[in-house]
Amino acid sequence: MNIEIANRLVNLRKSNNLSQEALAEKLGISRQAVSKWERAEASPDTDNLILLARLYGVSLDELLKTDDEIPRPEAEEASSYTESETWGEGSASEQDEDNQEEYVHVGPGGVHVKDKNGEVHVGWDGIHVDDKKKGDNVHIDKKGVYVNGEKYDKEWISHHAHFPMFLVIMIAYIVIGCMWNAWHPGWLLFLLVPIWYSLVDAIEKKNAHHFAYPVLATLIFLCLGIFYMAWHPGWVVFLTIPLYYSLVSYIQAVRGRHKAGKENAGMQGDGYCQSNYTEGTGDTDEE
Repeated sequence: MNIEIANRLVNLRKSNNLSQEALAEKLGISRQAVSKWERAEASPDTDNLILLARLYGVSLDELLKTDDEIPRPEAEEASSYTESETWGEGSASEQDEDNQEEYVHVGPGGVHVKDKNGEVHVGWDGIHVDDKKKGDNVHIDKKGVYVNGEKYDKEWISHHAHFPMFLVIMIAYIVIGCMWNAWHPGWLLFLLVPIWYSLVDAIEKKNAHHFAYPVLATLIFLCLGIFYMAWHPGWVVFLTIPLYYSLVSYIQAVRGRHKAGKENAGMQGDGYCQSNYTEGTGDTDEE
């Protein structure tokens, strides 16, 4: 909310001899909501704006008037990047985008971010990063991985160190924050970074101990608490951490014994064949 409007709400409330608690009771909301309005951290919805105007005896125009300049709509500029346009084609709309210092577009085709240093596109067709400052570019799609025009094997993308998970999470966090003002709890997305890296590492090394299960448990606990207010009994999820590692250790021990049993059986089979060969040789010598 504009700080000028927030200050006007404070002055109107005080001039009507109302406390935040009294105003909240009249509107049927919490005192914290009124406090956020007056600190310009949140905006009243349409129904509450109408109630405030009636309560204070002012019009909506008078309640919401501001000296700030109204920004020009950029819908036409944002719509210039559509799903039908492919990466690298020199259409007229893309040339218009090149003339812009900074550009952010979110649509059915994905997320496209551009500034003076380069461009990043994350969509259904893959991930494209163009670093104009260093002159490097990376394209990852179903056809493979291309770095500065050179194709890499599929094994290159399978390694977690080369997948831009942090970049994807950062873009998603910025988009969620800008479009829905969900900076909180959008920060929970960053917990997916260690979860992803540890999962790939565990798969590559075939060792579930490398998976960051405590981080996953923390993420589940925070989601239960923030979205469902289930801090209790949500804490029970932490009790699964020792169970997870105990189960992993048990499975690994069973596999180890099974593998050792196969190796012993193989060695005994080799010894049996060797003894038969020796006995057969001895019989031949006696003859």
